[in-house]
Amino acid sequence: MTPATRLSEPSRSISRPGLIAPLLGFRSSSLAFFEPLRALQSPLQWRPPSSQSSSLSPLSVYSISRGLSKVKIDSSALERLSQSKKPSLISPPSDFPSSANPKFLTLEQSRAALVVLLNKLILSDSYIRPGIPTLIEETLNLQRGHETLDFGSSFGFVDSLCRLNNRNLDDVGVTSEEIGVIESSFAASVGICAVLDCCSSSLVRLCDAVAALTCEAARVDSKVFSLSVSGDGFSIKDETDVAADMKVLLSESKLADKVDSELFAEIPTVNASFREAVRSLHSRIRVELNAVVKPRKVTGVGSSGREKAFVASVLPLAMSILSLGESSSGRARMAIGSIIDQEVQAKVVESFEKGCPNFDKLRENFQLIAEKASSGEEYVEVLHSVYNLLVKFREILAWEAAVTLFVLDIDESIEKPQVGPPATIKQNGENFKGDRKKEKKKKKTLGRGTSVIRQLLKDRFMCTNEASVENVAVLVEWAQVLLLYFDPKDGGLDSLLTKLKEMVESNDNRRLPKIPKGTRDFAKEKMAIRERAFSIIVNIFKMHGAVGLDTPVFELRETLMGKYGEDSKLIYDLADQGGELCSLRYDLTVPFARYLAMNNISALKRYQIAKVYRRDNPSKGRFREFYQCDFDIAGQYDIMEPDFEVIRVLTELLNDLNIGDYEIKLNHRKLLDGMLEISGVPSEKFRTVCSSIDKLDKQSFQEIKKELVNDKGLTVEIAEKIGLFVQKKGPPLEVLSELKSKDSQFLENAGSVVALNDLEILFKALEKSRCLDKVVFDLSLARGLDYYTGVIFEAVFRGSTQVGSIAAGGRYDNLVGMFSGKQVPAVGVSLGIERVFTIMEQLENDKNQATRATETQVLVAILGKDLTLAAELVSELWDAKIKAEFGLTKRVMTHISRAKQSGIPWIVIVGESELNSGIIKLKNIEANQEEAVPRGQMVEEVKRRLNI
Repeated sequence: MTPATRLSEPSRSISRPGLIAPLLGFRSSSLAFFEPLRALQSPLQWRPPSSQSSSLSPLSVYSISRGLSKVKIDSSALERLSQSKKPSLISPPSDFPSSANPKFLTLEQSRAALVVLLNKLILSDSYIRPGIPTLIEETLNLQRGHETLDFGSSFGFVDSLCRLNNRNLDDVGVTSEEIGVIESSFAASVGICAVLDCCSSSLVRLCDAVAALTCEAARVDSKVFSLSVSGDGFSIKDETDVAADMKVLLSESKLADKVDSELFAEIPTVNASFREAVRSLHSRIRVELNAVVKPRKVTGVGSSGREKAFVASVLPLAMSILSLGESSSGRARMAIGSIIDQEVQAKVVESFEKGCPNFDKLRENFQLIAEKASSGEEYVEVLHSVYNLLVKFREILAWEAAVTLFVLDIDESIEKPQVGPPATIKQNGENFKGDRKKEKKKKKTLGRGTSVIRQLLKDRFMCTNEASVENVAVLVEWAQVLLLYFDPKDGGLDSLLTKLKEMVESNDNRRLPKIPKGTRDFAKEKMAIRERAFSIIVNIFKMHGAVGLDTPVFELRETLMGKYGEDSKLIYDLADQGGELCSLRYDLTVPFARYLAMNNISALKRYQIAKVYRRDNPSKGRFREFYQCDFDIAGQYDIMEPDFEVIRVLTELLNDLNIGDYEIKLNHRKLLDGMLEISGVPSEKFRTVCSSIDKLDKQSFQEIKKELVNDKGLTVEIAEKIGLFVQKKGPPLEVLSELKSKDSQFLENAGSVVALNDLEILFKALEKSRCLDKVVFDLSLARGLDYYTGVIFEAVFRGSTQVGSIAAGGRYDNLVGMFSGKQVPAVGVSLGIERVFTIMEQLENDKNQATRATETQVLVAILGKDLTLAAELVSELWDAKIKAEFGLTKRVMTHISRAKQSGIPWIVIVGESELNSGIIKLKNIEANQEEAVPRGQMVEEVKRRLNI
């Protein structure tokens, strides 16, 4: 007899009793791929094969193999077997057992093989007696001894099965059909694969969770998971799914945003290959577990061909496990490298290298697996080795998780969950709860998903020592606890996987979509208001001789940069496409200046209505995508000629839009610069000081003063002098008179004198134009944009709806020259139409009247389903330029309700009686009156009633 083959049990550092589960049969359907392991706790019984719910799942095999559940054959199945034909028994070979090649498995793998074989016998359409299945059932419910079962041959198996149950092979006997099922089932291979499938499936989500947590510890930039999803089929779904899950787990993290690592960038690829391999195995094992065996007529042949193909399908899983182990080990080392204290880091490295499985050993194991598989022999050993490889990887993953948790715990910069009530400790009579609160705000937080994962894992250490720089030894204990936790045998793993599934599916494509912050959708009622406003605005622009212009929604980044001062940080940059760095336009003025320079245009009066984009913090009345309505005059003109017309256009816009009370604050850039020069502000700080002054409409001067002194470096005396000037505002001619008085310091500054003279001309022109009453001369107005050179102004709404500035503009004589070197003076205004819309919408709501979304004048109501008649009538109205709709239904009230809901004033009603009489009925909805009109006079009568 050749030496017996015995497979060793994977080593474990800790042993722990399993869960106590109720009886388990095979009524349940297969475990949904990547689902939690809830079925381990389901009270199931074996149903007869005729039942549709009799399938055996990998989870059931695993549960019974680990002793978590017992087996009970359903009585109806036993009854069916007992009624089968009684075949004759056969004798063992003459040289039995000397010719046998014994093969022994581990306890768990033997039990798994028994479950598979039992299912095959029950499902078989051959003549199977109840004796062997009952004997297997009794064996499965034994506590020990399964390692003595010999799976090397069919007769060896039956003999060892009898001896384990204190029976004699001669007394039990065996038939050729039973031997045929045993030989054709390759139950050992299928059983091991079922366990392998269950264990690997439980790690799919777990790998992603631990990797995401390590991203936090290593401070990896979550942008590495920004994979594009291709609509043409050239993206790998599993990779994009893993990347999407990682981003969900890391969302809102304040840690994972610094380091860019290739090791972490490969997570979607490595984890996706594991998903694919597990899915492939899962699909095959489900078929193999429940396929009906057709035993061969010749015993001793077996099913080596099918078994070989089956084993070959497992090799990709082994390769993916190897990749996962390498990736996990590398991530753990990178997390350790983030520990600042070098002494602590060295201790952690020592513990990790001593306790965590060596990856080089895993590579050697994989090479042995490949060699054995290619040799075409010992398939059970190959599968056993793959299972051991998975167990070793699970140990590496446990170590990665333990190391990551340790690194996060000793990092004082990370906010930890608070245990117990908030502290209110007093020291020296002072309560420093506020100081602690302030300190807490400075700490960084984990992502929404990773914070939950961390807490779930930490809950397993409630009875263990806490991590600290002095207690590195706790790592070993944590790794051992997590190794047990990551085993499907642990009931707590179900809760963890369920929570992970809920988190990643919270961002599933099936959820309702949403739009980005700072953007809006506009329904038909709001669009009606917008279209009415745009019509008013365009008419005013055209009345002043402006022509339309459209420019690209994005410009070269170099075109926009350096034009907006500190607000340049709000420009939206786009990804590099073909070597050009582009950005979304911030406003419409810079693109206009670029257009003038590029086309060598020296004079143009233009308007443009288009969307602009700003990477701002959204708030009420402040959006990231919004319309601007610009009116600009470029070219050489007499002093204040275009400035006057632009401000006049602004007043016409706000008056005709009928939004209510407003005022236009106005200042001059040269006057502002003169004020700063008189106050003693260095010229290089003019622009940054202006950006502070520009906040006076939102903050008090004391706050601005603090900013000027502490942040901008001005002395208290200079800041206070600025304060005296910026408080001057009021009626334009009155403030102008004060600033031009004999004792005014502005008269000593050349730039200020030019500005005051310009403003005198402008104010007198505005007075003659009867719009000066809307203007306020305000020295605190300091528009922050770098390109303004002369008059600057800003319109502010004074009604109940708080929206702030609704329009702004000014003179920019040097902007075109920044592009071409040729100076083209220009002045313009930009209407903040989104805020104006907000006001108009509120006014509509205050009227308590529904906004009419359509301008339809007539509804052609056909009392029936005659589309050709409707087409004839409505086309006559359309040809006459009458706004009309049509409807087909026999119910008159349906037509009337539609007209009332849409605000359509007239209905043309045509039914069978009207057709026979040669008339149509014309109904006035508001007056609720109708009259008959000859069919041939329909258009003329409708036009007369519409006053067309």
